[in-house]
Amino acid sequence: MSNPIIRIADPDRDFKQLADWFTILEDQPSTVTALLEFYSKNRENCFSKVAEGDDGILTGFFWVDRSRVDPDLGILYLYVLPDNRRKGLGTRLYADMLPVMAENKLKTLRVRINSAWSDGMAFAKGRGFTERGHSIRMGLDLEKFDDQPYDEIISRLQEEGFEFTSMAALGNTLEAQQKLHKLNDATSSDTPGSEGEHAWPSFEDFQQSVCQAKWYIPEGQMVVIDTHTGDWVAMSAITRMEGNDFAYNLHTGVQRNYRGRKLAQAVKVLALRFARDVLQTSRVETDHNSKNLPMIAIDIKLGYKELVSYYSMQKVLGG
Repeated sequence: MSNPIIRIADPDRDFKQLADWFTILEDQPSTVTALLEFYSKNRENCFSKVAEGDDGILTGFFWVDRSRVDPDLGILYLYVLPDNRRKGLGTRLYADMLPVMAENKLKTLRVRINSAWSDGMAFAKGRGFTERGHSIRMGLDLEKFDDQPYDEIISRLQEEGFEFTSMAALGNTLEAQQKLHKLNDATSSDTPGSEGEHAWPSFEDFQQSVCQAKWYIPEGQMVVIDTHTGDWVAMSAITRMEGNDFAYNLHTGVQRNYRGRKLAQAVKVLALRFARDVLQTSRVETDHNSKNLPMIAIDIKLGYKELVSYYSMQKVLGG
């Protein structure tokens, strides 16, 4: 094959192949429909080029998303077909990406790399990326999950005045979505290892990217309310993404002043029951910052097993 050309990614021509590559990079199914939907909503903040041989076959690509929270930050994906590695194509793609980042005023890049991909780690380190964090993916076999021992915990918490409900039961109203955003933001930014970072810059962004997303299932957004105060104190969100044969537990969190009362265990068990009984799946997966030892301990108790781990790498451009 002759030296491939590098050109701007075209949704109609390229997104089927890119969806397959995102499936590899993210270790979970990505679909053309989902990719097109994301791109249509975020077109101005997505930057991508592909490498194409003279036979029309794509051999690699890069894609950078501008962070919704930090406009100076880009989230990088870069992939080269195995048979085309160690031939300089990754270096060409990376070099072609840098002026695009400068043109769009992106100052920092982050990339997540499977810890088993030694070539990927070496490539990133060779270009000045340094380790920023470590995360693990865990999975639970719901056919072996025994939820009965947790009935006593749930009953005790209900007797203490905690209401276990869902966004569907609460009507999924605007007010409920605002409270869900506040709870999500408070508990996720307070997660060990999060460094206080916020996932959404505003409620409007949360509403668009979460509550209006196709994967959002109000029945699977479990929340716990302290009936004495009316405060939303804990949550566990679960769904089943398009194309997946398993459910995904997006986030489980408890307000800091309510921790230590087994609320996380209780609300997560309800989410797992929903996955088993309503979503009718036999497996659940979730991701954890490796510093979030309390939640990892809960998942191990529930029967989760570690599947894979990732390193988050970061580079300040020009630094």
